[in-house]
Amino acid sequence: MNDWSGGVVTDRAQTVLAKNPGIMTLDGTNTWVLREQGAARSVVVDPGPLDETHLAAVAEAAGSVALIVLTHWHHDHTEGAERFAAMTNAPVRALDSALCRDAGPLTDGEIIDVDGLIVEVIATPGHTTDSICLLLDAEKSLLSGDTILGRGTTVITHPDGVLGPYLESMRTLRALIGTDRVDRILPAHGPVIEDPAGVIDFYISHREERLDQVRAALEAGDQTPDEVVTRVYANVDNVLWPAARLSVEAQLDYLRTE
Repeated sequence: MNDWSGGVVTDRAQTVLAKNPGIMTLDGTNTWVLREQGAARSVVVDPGPLDETHLAAVAEAAGSVALIVLTHWHHDHTEGAERFAAMTNAPVRALDSALCRDAGPLTDGEIIDVDGLIVEVIATPGHTTDSICLLLDAEKSLLSGDTILGRGTTVITHPDGVLGPYLESMRTLRALIGTDRVDRILPAHGPVIEDPAGVIDFYISHREERLDQVRAALEAGDQTPDEVVTRVYANVDNVLWPAARLSVEAQLDYLRTE
């Protein structure tokens, strides 16, 4: 496994990696700084944890900040948002109005234009209800938040996370890639993905395989989420079982509606 340390990725995007590595955050939270070439102002995506050293590093990389965008509500993305907004005097926007500050909520399909930097908002519910991705058409880059990770697969954080909408979001992104608008994925955790179609195809097949395994566990007599986790994730380090349990709960909920 290669270590990921962030840095400049494209002509318009660089990431400042937060020092909050862990099972769920991988190498840490990627705070993305987006700026059109030659422009003075930037957009900061997911300020990350409330860590003064990290926020100062983001501020240094970002310069004048026109807007702060949150891909979803999880604290490793949003905890530092209020402090960073105060540091930069920039508004905060998210799909959920409760996360916004000095600005209205984002809408699916909205086009953001900051000094020529064009970003399209794509609602991708599933990991959480309020999850979004951001598309930089000019360089065919997709900021995926936690909808797609740079390594491994995403947890569906039931009950806020829901599997049905997540699978639909995957199909939406796969179709987008099919129109030749995405060459790379810039995730909120882990390294840049240079094979977006392959990774999304894997995500979809992985979810379908897990659903088949959960169906088999139910047919074998397992009834509770913990029983299903013990059977389906037997070959997975049990330190990951609490996260797996969230996904299993989402899978069980999904299967009840089939």
